[in-house]
Amino acid sequence: CCLGSGLSWEPRSRAVEQVHLRCTEGSLEWMYPARALRVVLEPNLASTQHTTVCIKPASDFQGASIYVECAGQLHLVVSEAEGARPHHVSCFSAHTPQRVALFLQASPQRDISRRTASFQYELLSNQVTDLFFLAMCRPCDNVELLMAICSSDFVVKGSIRNVFHDSENHMSQVDVSVQKVYRQKNHIFQQEEGSGEWRGPIRTLLQCKVKKGGGDFLFTGNEHFGEAWLGCAPRFKDFMLVYWAARERGANPCEFELN
Repeated sequence: CCLGSGLSWEPRSRAVEQVHLRCTEGSLEWMYPARALRVVLEPNLASTQHTTVCIKPASDFQGASIYVECAGQLHLVVSEAEGARPHHVSCFSAHTPQRVALFLQASPQRDISRRTASFQYELLSNQVTDLFFLAMCRPCDNVELLMAICSSDFVVKGSIRNVFHDSENHMSQVDVSVQKVYRQKNHIFQQEEGSGEWRGPIRTLLQCKVKKGGGDFLFTGNEHFGEAWLGCAPRFKDFMLVYWAARERGANPCEFELN
């Protein structure tokens, strides 16, 4: 996480402040935005696999717009008006994944009332991006399913309690009642104090038209900006058939503890 303030600059200076961030994911908070800020993403473990950058402005994002530098040109990624939209995520291809430069331009203002331009960022691989944006709305084939249980940020067995649709932000939220947590990166799926039941929310695209259905499912997916996003989600009995058949052939890419 990086913190900065426009109040610390010399009033007559026209220099552009520059910040280097060396993680593949993180956040930046720019208080009292003034003039401009150049943010260079230079992860220490830079890899050509990280070819997409996603930015999620804070819900109270104010005072600036975000541009990405590409071939000497600035392209608008997040305007100040868009920044106030909850759950709004902007993604773009990184032509040079070892070094991505963002340019934050402060909006004109007459007073020094507090404004904060803060956002989270993630550098994603092509594989993750394809799952996140393209493969989410179709059933996974057997190979994709077997890979999902090995590489997903979360793998849980559960049922669908409810589905909520958010047309404004083009997404749906699946409220899951969890029977078994096989893996989770963070604590999205938690046990409720009163009932002792394990529950958690999983997001997906509105265009996937997810509906409430009965029975048990194996939910897999990845976390983005602290939220669980749905990947493969077969019925649990169907997953068991695929897994045991692959195991008998020695074709399962990883051992998965089912007990």
